[in-house]
Amino acid sequence: MAESGEPALFSKVTVYSLLACVGQFAVGYVFAQKWGNKRSTADRWVLVWLFYDAIVHFTLEGPFVYMSLVGNVATSDNLFAELWKEYGKADERWLYSDPTIVSLELLTVVLVGVLALLLIYAIIKDKHYRHFIQITLCVCELYGGWMTFCPDWLIGSPNLNTNNWLYLWVYLVFFNGIWVVVPALLLWQSWRALADLKRTPSVSKQE
Repeated sequence: MAESGEPALFSKVTVYSLLACVGQFAVGYVFAQKWGNKRSTADRWVLVWLFYDAIVHFTLEGPFVYMSLVGNVATSDNLFAELWKEYGKADERWLYSDPTIVSLELLTVVLVGVLALLLIYAIIKDKHYRHFIQITLCVCELYGGWMTFCPDWLIGSPNLNTNNWLYLWVYLVFFNGIWVVVPALLLWQSWRALADLKRTPSVSKQE
């Protein structure tokens, strides 16, 4: 129970925000099963992630960029602003149009979101450039994660609220950590795929 004078840890917005994330993942799963039914099991799970990734970039981070360019999240009054205000309890920079955060999110929405869609197409259609796009996308994601937190770490993390488990382990660690762990795994997958190509004799060499 929250102490007197302190807001409750879980509010309606908290629940709606977490349910929205689950809903986005569910939509990504459905899309992957529909359009990736001819791909391997591993690639279908990659597609689940990529659909989820693209949905988050366009439907959550896109509105964040817009609000940050015309004002800021803290003074905005709409559904998306309420979701970002909830996350802003863990990292205040998202509330007040921090230049580093907005710059990264511009790159994320414009470039990374498009790369995710292009990679989805490349996997579904089994295109030769699949792993080039996959490596590029993963490097962008990892760079974005590093630049999101490193500047704040270097000045003592004044904007991060780590006083309770929800903000630390769910908002900061989990929801940012998955954009480190999954891209790292996809980089490893691309490494393995390129190594297999090197080990497989080409048709011209066999003739």
